[in-house]
Amino acid sequence: MADSRDREFIFVFTGPDGSGRKTIADSVGSTLGLTKVLSYATRKPRPGEVNGQDYHFITPELYEELDASGDFIESVTINSNQYGIRDNDIRRSFRNNGCIYLIVNAEGADMLKQIYGTQVVRLFIYADRGTVEERQRQEGISGDVIEERLSRYETDMAAHARCEHAFENYDLAHTVFEITNTLEQYLQRNLEERD
Repeated sequence: MADSRDREFIFVFTGPDGSGRKTIADSVGSTLGLTKVLSYATRKPRPGEVNGQDYHFITPELYEELDASGDFIESVTINSNQYGIRDNDIRRSFRNNGCIYLIVNAEGADMLKQIYGTQVVRLFIYADRGTVEERQRQEGISGDVIEERLSRYETDMAAHARCEHAFENYDLAHTVFEITNTLEQYLQRNLEERD
């Protein structure tokens, strides 16, 4: 019989802005009963985002204080905003829950892989550039912000080859179903047998 620690994973959702990675990650996480570990961000919440649900939105001053004390396992600056993941949040959630998930950029996904090794499973979510742009326009995001995000599209897409799994996201329900089935192979819980 396998040791239960063998089935404790950190599922890391990554991909370009507009790929749907957050919506998919939260749907899959909810379906599988996984605990979400939130990143910290110095930017203002976007429409529909909630502090403590999407990110921990904090001041640049508090971010700098946490960063200086070594709290962040990963810290990046994107478009003048800082994003980080606290090592203690990951360790505590992982210890208490066994399987957790995060939504991070490619650099964060790679950093987590370096630290946690085979317990990290990177899931790359993507769509073609035109679809990503259209989704952001439909969200009412300004043209300047979309242009800024799309300037990273090719760099973000290059992370595809480093991830354990990659999923095109053109049909949300299908993508969630496909990823849920993939993660069940790791968890080995046989959801079909449960009432």
